[in-house]
Amino acid sequence: MKQLQELGVAGLARALAARQVSSVEVTQASLAAIARAADLGAFLATNPEAALASARRADAAIAAGQAGPLTGVPIAHKDIFVTDHARSGLASTAGSKMLAGYASPFDADVVARLEAAGTVTLGKLNCDEFAMGSTNENSAYGPVRNPWNRERVPGGSSGGSAAAVAARLVPAATGTDTGGSIRQPASFTGVTGIKPTYGLCSRYGMIAFASSLDQAGPLARSAEDCALLLDAMVGFDARDATSVDPAPYRARRAEVAARAAAAASANAARPLQGLRIGLPREFFPAGLAADVAAATRAALAELEKLGATLVDVSLPRTQLSIPVYYIIAPAEASSNLGRYDGVRYGHRAAQYGDLHDMYRKTRAEGFGAEVKRRIMIGTYVLSHGYYDAYYLQAQKLRRMIADDFQACFRDCDVIAGPVAPSVAWKIGEQADDPLANYLADIFTLPASLAGLPGMSVPAGFGAEGMPVGLQLIGNYFDEATLLHAAQALQQATDFHLRTPPGF
Repeated sequence: MKQLQELGVAGLARALAARQVSSVEVTQASLAAIARAADLGAFLATNPEAALASARRADAAIAAGQAGPLTGVPIAHKDIFVTDHARSGLASTAGSKMLAGYASPFDADVVARLEAAGTVTLGKLNCDEFAMGSTNENSAYGPVRNPWNRERVPGGSSGGSAAAVAARLVPAATGTDTGGSIRQPASFTGVTGIKPTYGLCSRYGMIAFASSLDQAGPLARSAEDCALLLDAMVGFDARDATSVDPAPYRARRAEVAARAAAAASANAARPLQGLRIGLPREFFPAGLAADVAAATRAALAELEKLGATLVDVSLPRTQLSIPVYYIIAPAEASSNLGRYDGVRYGHRAAQYGDLHDMYRKTRAEGFGAEVKRRIMIGTYVLSHGYYDAYYLQAQKLRRMIADDFQACFRDCDVIAGPVAPSVAWKIGEQADDPLANYLADIFTLPASLAGLPGMSVPAGFGAEGMPVGLQLIGNYFDEATLLHAAQALQQATDFHLRTPPGF
């Protein structure tokens, strides 16, 4: 079973296709590992019966020669994606008391696509309430603990997804990234995670936080694994007004694959020959932790050995990304969370006097402190007299931040830097200082505001043996270049293969 847990998505897919192992065996091993690691708090729910039934169907498909690239591979979903309760037996809570026990009548598009690709759903993963947070301490069902050090946070809001993959409970998991919620937990736990171009993955069935920023993506052991999952997740969806045609993504994937093959035949030792990597000076400020800076610089030096060229660029409005994000995202959250009023669905206060009292008590009981804080900020910036002064100005600056990236891409193909200013901090260390948590997103927010693809790649270890991630940001629909660079780095290093103590 230990050997099965060490296999990633690609390795498991090959073993399953060759019938060296069955999906039932792999699923049983994962369920056993999940039970042993219950103290991590990564999983909110599992349904062994439904998972094993799905595994048996996968084994039958493999035996009949009808398997796809992911048939029989077990995964788990961040509990921000709704899952058809009748099929899965799993509630969809978004980590909130407001949706405790909610039985969705349908699957999110991302869930449905991965099911169609043959994956086996093991369960739902813990997350910050309504995906609002950077530590996974905001879940109504308790915090997630970092597998590398249980006293530390795993990052958020996809902390459950990242912790489950890092602890080898699952080979891969889905996550969402609004301001860095795939990349930051991937960095803090030493796994690989990618946020694709905004619109590539449908938001249908993804419980909304900030609609113009939310985007689904995979977390897994390696870039190869992420690529396999992402290929299954992307696709146009008429039910999502922001969904885009994935043709440019697929065309770019084919183009980069052909170029990589040609480069490998010419000089296998330098697979990144000709790749220009931009280093924004704003991503290496004086306040960047020394251990993070050292690991990032070492990973960049490795990319140079592989043939890449490092060039200096500038993203002058990086500092403005924090106030811009924390105006736009709360404004959209205020609007999206207005539906949770105790009337249509979700929690309703047990005792109340009149309709107004029912609204007040329902929302007071159902939402946690961080969600309430963001609703209040969002309502304020959208209110009469403040909309033009705050929200409208933030949208103008958002356009300027996107323009800064396009100026950089005239001089480079990929932008690189740290994911976060420090390694994961201790649970509770910043509980009374929400601004400190917000500032931790300084390097991930710009790409989110611009709608660009970005990923975190394990780049080494910092203080007390905690993981450090290298962030790679690409131009629109150019996930392929990010994945190619990440895979080259992972073929030259072993950071992504290292396992937390005890796992």
